[in-house]
Amino acid sequence: MSETTTNSPVEVRPDTPVSWTDLGAEMWAYLTGRDAAINYSFVDMAIEVPRDTGADAPRATWKLNGTLRITTSDNAS
Repeated sequence: MSETTTNSPVEVRPDTPVSWTDLGAEMWAYLTGRDAAINYSFVDMAIEVPRDTGADAPRATWKLNGTLRITTSDNAS
């Protein structure tokens, strides 16, 4: 049994990340061993992190103002 989709504007290949977790893992694997760094700059960014599930769950607010630098290394230190 096969299914063909003709209206799909994006081709999803078997090696294409399909979630943020997949994308992060692939980026980490690609950057490790290349002395690479990713720099994210935030200006007054607020993230609400829910404690529980549900629309009315209490939330903690994390505030970011500055640079988050992610680096990879092959050496454990």
